[in-house]
Amino acid sequence: MERYRQIIQLWQSYKITSAADLDKYLDSFRILFAFHSGKIENEEVTYHDTREIFENGRVVNYTGSPRALFEQQNQKLCYEVLKEKIVQKEPLSIELVKEIHKVLTSGTYDERRYIANLERPGEFKKHDYVTGFYEVGSAVENVEREMEELIAEVNDYEGKDALKAATYLHARFEFIHPFADGNGRVGRTLMNYYLMIHNHPPLIVYDEDKRIYYECLQKYDETEDLNPLYEFFKYEVEKTWEKTLALANGINQERKGLSELEDKLF
Repeated sequence: MERYRQIIQLWQSYKITSAADLDKYLDSFRILFAFHSGKIENEEVTYHDTREIFENGRVVNYTGSPRALFEQQNQKLCYEVLKEKIVQKEPLSIELVKEIHKVLTSGTYDERRYIANLERPGEFKKHDYVTGFYEVGSAVENVEREMEELIAEVNDYEGKDALKAATYLHARFEFIHPFADGNGRVGRTLMNYYLMIHNHPPLIVYDEDKRIYYECLQKYDETEDLNPLYEFFKYEVEKTWEKTLALANGINQERKGLSELEDKLF
């Protein structure tokens, strides 16, 4: 059986029925997701600081940008806000999308957006902002309608391929670019939310894979070809859960012994 299918079956075998179950099975995932999702767009984000925030609620001897800390604290808060909704399988809605954005971007808007443009976390953009090679982004007056159409479309999807629908959701969301800032973080969170309420394991878009990630999004922007992004996300599912699957199958990762390490040292 292909590894991707095994991972789906493993996730479904957990039979998650409570927020405590979700905490158990996403213990390491939520920190890694927050780190990589944050670092894709903010190089100052570090794994150490992210872990300190999630586990201890603080960081020590930090000298970097406050925005990086706000973003990772917001990732933690967003998980807490969403976990009961995931368990209850609350469907996507405009209100939920705005709530996710408000939590993830609170305290992170720059002066131009917040003061000059009067943009606010939890509100759709008031000005045009474009992104990507093809400068995508819906016009301000079209955002609400296009988001309502997208949410209705994925909520009504009755096919069996949750990852395909989640890929479409992510690609269209990033194409619409509904907010003044934070679209990437919100889009990746929404994708995982959709996956989990449809009994599919969430995934991490790893920072080291962001070039491929952007190229796949660009391919969709250019040709509406969803397959490159779909295959990329399938690869990231496998990468995200490969160690968990190996442990479940009783496969231990072999480590070098002292003699082997000694040979390399001397």
